[in-house]
Amino acid sequence: MNSVSFKTPEFIESLKKSIQLALQTKKPWKFAQSVELIVTFRGIDVKKQAEFRFRDIVVLPKGLGKKPSICVVTDDATVQEALKAGASMAISKSELPKIDKKAARKIASKCDWILVKTDLMGAAGRVLGPALGPRGKAPTPFPPNADITQLVSRYKNATRLHSKEQPWVGCKIGVETMAVEDLAENALAVLNYIEEKIKRPLLEVAKIYVKATSSPTIEIA
Repeated sequence: MNSVSFKTPEFIESLKKSIQLALQTKKPWKFAQSVELIVTFRGIDVKKQAEFRFRDIVVLPKGLGKKPSICVVTDDATVQEALKAGASMAISKSELPKIDKKAARKIASKCDWILVKTDLMGAAGRVLGPALGPRGKAPTPFPPNADITQLVSRYKNATRLHSKEQPWVGCKIGVETMAVEDLAENALAVLNYIEEKIKRPLLEVAKIYVKATSSPTIEIA
């Protein structure tokens, strides 16, 4: 890729073609496969350059193509508000200590997002943390004055960037049933977020790839 920007028409067209190729080369599965974006960094020491470490959330303009399962851990008084907003599950402050290990594993397996009011993070970490950690998940705090409806709405369209202190970062940008144009728009939103965080032209320090769950990894070039 000769361009120094992923915002050029040439790069965007290459991105769309790469997504299409990933979809064409995937193996047939019984369920809708995820489409993923992968960014690998060159000449970067992640341990010394904190801006290249990611545990971030990006809201996708076209969503993920499927409804995520969201669990909200909140005060007793706002449990119904969370459910009304579309949360799959809401755990109250009084219910949290009653959750045993088996129930915690079920929650960790089922839920894509665990949103926890800040003053309940300690208790949620003790109860749910041991089940979430092995699955690469963690409680996500929200402030006491957060608008629950807006919070749940935001995470319905969110994807998780996580680098695990390696010189690359990846995330889901949708599912195979989505239009290529929508997947590309989601990918560009993620790339824009990464470039703003690292504060330098992304293509000067990175290579970018896409893949479906069962497809080869396709470099955008």
